[in-house]
Amino acid sequence: MNPYLLWDDTGNRLRFQLELEFVQCLANPNYLNFLAQRGYFKDKAFVNYLKYLLYWKEPEYAKYLKYPQCLHMLELLQYEHFRKELVNAQCAKFIDEQQILHWQHYSRKRMRLQQALAEQQQQNNTSVK
Repeated sequence: MNPYLLWDDTGNRLRFQLELEFVQCLANPNYLNFLAQRGYFKDKAFVNYLKYLLYWKEPEYAKYLKYPQCLHMLELLQYEHFRKELVNAQCAKFIDEQQILHWQHYSRKRMRLQQALAEQQQQNNTSVK
């Protein structure tokens, strides 16, 4: 067995894990505010790295994400105006609130759909008898 191939596999696995974790951190508006306040979004190399990370939008990579809203944030981070606004803590707070509202709406809607499906199945079961 070629040890270089083994290292390369381990290196690629580690890179995948690190990039996955970092991309998912982008779903946290407070983290984005932290990065903005420390000037990361002014660094051309960092902005290029964010552009490189767009490959996570491809289905073969996106399937590993637990926080899909990070892809939306990654897309927004491609715009200089958005990156500049993130320095403002109020901007991060607004995004955070909007994410919570979206999650609450999604949860309620999903619960109603599941209840309707359960009722429909129950009606189907009683009508078959």
